[in-house]
Amino acid sequence: MDLSQATVMITGAAGNLGRGVAQAFAAQGANLVLVDRQRAHLESTYGGESDKRMFAEANLLEQARVDAAVAAAMARFKRIDALCNIAGGFRMGEAVHETSDKNWDFLFDINTRTVMHAARAVVPGMLKAGGGKIVNIGAFAAQKGAAQMGPYIASKASVIRLTESMAAELREKNINVNCLLPTTLDTPENRAAMPDADPKRWVALADLAATIVFLCSDGARAIHGAAIPITGLS
Repeated sequence: MDLSQATVMITGAAGNLGRGVAQAFAAQGANLVLVDRQRAHLESTYGGESDKRMFAEANLLEQARVDAAVAAAMARFKRIDALCNIAGGFRMGEAVHETSDKNWDFLFDINTRTVMHAARAVVPGMLKAGGGKIVNIGAFAAQKGAAQMGPYIASKASVIRLTESMAAELREKNINVNCLLPTTLDTPENRAAMPDADPKRWVALADLAATIVFLCSDGARAIHGAAIPITGLS
């Protein structure tokens, strides 16, 4: 599981899970390309850049900005071995027939379009390099419908289907594409929103990050198109 020579791009890197994933890869000695919408968020989260860590400010909804971030990463590290699509968002509370276009677009943009834009920018370089790893973040809830969660579930279910489709297209090219389906994550925001819940039953960020690291290692070379539930104790 030697990742000390690998370069890993992480979207949503300034968020809770993005930070946990970056820490897990840093512990393996990997080069990091940390992508977030505002450089200030990256600086407040990580401090500064280093020999093995670069910041890439990019709105993932703008393909040109994503392409520019990937080009900068390639200029510095020469390759991107793994792409971790961590950026995403959650909203619920509306019935499907009451869902506004604004909320529908928000969820499909942040959960699905970001994956598409990152893949468009990164996969051509992986093909030229002869391989790579891609890990997407779906949701455990995306396996079936639920009241007041339709648009969120639909957007995350799309991530699963995109993962499977990409895996079918790229597995013969030595590119592994998989996704994880976590339940509630143990974050400060979730603890504040659900003060009566037991966070010990949720998914620890370090545990989810460790699974992502594994899927980006040679140990996962036989895994293609998997949608892996990550449920903690819940």
